[in-house]
Amino acid sequence: MWVRNCWYVIAWDHEISANALFTRTVLDEPILVYRTEGGELVAMQDRCCHRHAPLSRGRREGDCVRCGYHGLKFAADGVCVEAPGLASIPVKARVRTYPVVSHNKWIFVWMGDPSLADRALLPDNFSCDHPDWRYKPGYVHYDTPYLLVCDNLLDFSHLSYVHEGTLGGSTAIAQAVPRIEKVPRGIRVTRHVPDVPPSPFWKSFQIFDSNVDRYFVYDFLLPGTLLMKSGGAPVGQADGEQFGGVQLHSCQALTPETATTTHYFFQQSHRSSIADPAVTETIYRGLVTAFEEDREMITAQYLNIDPEARMLPLAMDAALVQYRRLLQEEVEREQRAPQAG
Repeated sequence: MWVRNCWYVIAWDHEISANALFTRTVLDEPILVYRTEGGELVAMQDRCCHRHAPLSRGRREGDCVRCGYHGLKFAADGVCVEAPGLASIPVKARVRTYPVVSHNKWIFVWMGDPSLADRALLPDNFSCDHPDWRYKPGYVHYDTPYLLVCDNLLDFSHLSYVHEGTLGGSTAIAQAVPRIEKVPRGIRVTRHVPDVPPSPFWKSFQIFDSNVDRYFVYDFLLPGTLLMKSGGAPVGQADGEQFGGVQLHSCQALTPETATTTHYFFQQSHRSSIADPAVTETIYRGLVTAFEEDREMITAQYLNIDPEARMLPLAMDAALVQYRRLLQEEVEREQRAPQAG
């Protein structure tokens, strides 16, 4: 169940170097991404129209790509401009191209109707490229369907158990009832957890001498983007680092690779006022450890699912149920829309 008329993250900006041919599969489609000599991004199907060899196994020639199998050369618009041994090039000798943009260090591709590609639909992942925030970029590959990872992010009660020794640290997280609101193309989940010990994750980069009031506020947007403010402060204090608290901002994006595999791009930023690079590295390492805990659990869940048996819905599933309903409605809306051409 995939929405196509939307932006999917295909890479971090630093992954697309000046002269390289970068390839990654999105929605079961192999996509080649590269930069022109002028620095413009190009995204085209990583499949030569001739014998379907990966164009990423070829080479750059100026702003063009030459297939490494039989030498067909394609311009940045996907049109074949040279076919060795042919007096004329067939009109059909071309490969599909995709709208592609760089936005706050994420590279996005539009997987649907190119005429509908709208930059206004890009998520506000501001902390990925803002002087007030520092982070180290991350990526995880899942051998599970992306909706299972969405479910995980939509229900933070699992922090109390999957991440007991890392991000969680208290069963009070699972006991706190979240507030769920609709936002454009998604939902907002707010969870306050008062008077709890700081998590082991927090204590890895900061010293505390009291319990804290914690909060998680995030928007989860189509097609699978989490934008979250989280943190807290000593009990009864206003939120803010000046009171010995923690302020974090996280941007996470899920992109289906295939029906059963997923790309997961993530970062968690801290305020630039904390200039110690060791803090940035500690936060990144803490996330990598915690997300491996997620991956192990979700993979075990996926392998254990009985497709003939229904899962038992519980109250804690409210956010993921709402999101899946929203996703289904968007998929159905696209299916009802007139097809281009």
